[in-house]
Amino acid sequence: MQAITVYCGSSTELEPEFHSAAEIVGREIGNQNITLVYGGGCIGLMGEVAKSAALHSARIVGVTTHKLVEHEQANESCDELIVVETMQERRSIMMERGEAFLVLPGGIGTYEEFFEVLVGRQIGDHAKPIGLVNVRGYFDPMKEMLEHGIEQRFMRPALRELLFYDPNPTAVIDYVTSGTSSQPPPEDILPMHG
Repeated sequence: MQAITVYCGSSTELEPEFHSAAEIVGREIGNQNITLVYGGGCIGLMGEVAKSAALHSARIVGVTTHKLVEHEQANESCDELIVVETMQERRSIMMERGEAFLVLPGGIGTYEEFFEVLVGRQIGDHAKPIGLVNVRGYFDPMKEMLEHGIEQRFMRPALRELLFYDPNPTAVIDYVTSGTSSQPPPEDILPMHG
């Protein structure tokens, strides 16, 4: 694997466990000689994962917007910093440049990115693995929401096969780099099939 796209938050007021998970993700990406593709930020978990990855000799590709640069949130020390006009462009580049997706806790932007890659996986636009680092059970409510959607028949049970959750960042890195993810056939995953 050459590049992993990491989605995570930029909040600076977080419990230490969240920062520790981001540091481990960056370290493991660097130790495995993988390029980090991420949102280009220098604060919060984004800043933590990029700093750690850089300390462990990873190549860093940041993708951000002109508006975020104006707010002084861009990491100018990226090996490649791509600055675009819109969040839609940013998400598109981040999806394209990564061969797997790793999601750390974050806010609504992180959720938006996650759901976009999940929908892309569901409809077969890509077959890239998706792993979530479930620090302190952060993603438990989202898992429950997806299960509720499955129970109410808005989603197919095969949706579960598209996601890997673990509180251990190393386990999630191992999963997304293992090449073990598989794509269910359309009749198993798309809601319009009976």
